[in-house]
Amino acid sequence: MKEFDLIGRYFVDGGYQRKDVVVGIGDDCAVTTVSPNQQLAITTDTLVGGVHFLTDAPARSVAYKAVAVNLSDLAAMGAEPAWISLSLAMSEVDEAWLADFAEGMYDLTRYYSVQLIGGDTVKGPLSMTITAQGFIPPGNELKRSTARPGDWIFVTGTLGDAAAGLDILTRKLDVADGIRDYLIDRHLYPTPRVATGTALRRLASACIDVSDGFLSDLGHILRNSGCGANVQVDRLPISSQLNDTVDEDEAYRYALTGGDDYELIFTVNEEQKGNLETALASTGVKVTCVGQVTGHTDKLDLKCKNVPYTVEGTGYEHQF
Repeated sequence: MKEFDLIGRYFVDGGYQRKDVVVGIGDDCAVTTVSPNQQLAITTDTLVGGVHFLTDAPARSVAYKAVAVNLSDLAAMGAEPAWISLSLAMSEVDEAWLADFAEGMYDLTRYYSVQLIGGDTVKGPLSMTITAQGFIPPGNELKRSTARPGDWIFVTGTLGDAAAGLDILTRKLDVADGIRDYLIDRHLYPTPRVATGTALRRLASACIDVSDGFLSDLGHILRNSGCGANVQVDRLPISSQLNDTVDEDEAYRYALTGGDDYELIFTVNEEQKGNLETALASTGVKVTCVGQVTGHTDKLDLKCKNVPYTVEGTGYEHQF
């Protein structure tokens, strides 16, 4: 199949169509309209087969996750997603795989009103690069570098499920069927917390998404903000499915160091803490306070039931 036939068949007419796209797929560039009262947030992520996803993962889940991780980055900045572009490399054309891939991508873009506006297709080892763009009102962007001592540390959803799901798929963990499906889906189909991210504008002092693990990603906030933190490990939100699968310490290890959850870690000062429940009521997302920022630069103290706690590792690190 020729490149333009492939693009036309799978990527031109599907998905959500936005009114602010002047020129979409088919020309040398896409052209879009940006409101004068908005800033543009831009993020790019590359996923490589065998590194960021299993090579035998369903095509639908690969596309879904590729989009989700980019939308999660926008959510962590408080941005409302608008457009994505896709660069897709494949060793050969498999039309059934492509059809499932396109549907997985459109599942998520339709839900979040995001339009695919361009990209590229090439022959090569399976990988995909997505660039996502979204809007933030001026001065409302959430950053990693603005946490302050005394701020409270919160996290959305539950932690550790995706890492457990990966261990099930790679046969490192064996669980009952019902729980197995739940944990695998949490790995294959993460939920970007877009509504929560936009609700946190003007409320959170700092924010990041959990891609490499809670400890690793909280560490980015602390280093960039020049702060430390106290974290109560026994307060970490852990799903009943994970609790039913492993013992307490193993559940804590997954929650602290497991990546791919794409939940949000954010900090809130004392004054805004009381407004949190009202601000997030419409999102339907549970948030849990797990600790507090301190003035001790880069010092992270873990306690479990008021006793000092240690865990091996801090999360995923990209190797070159």
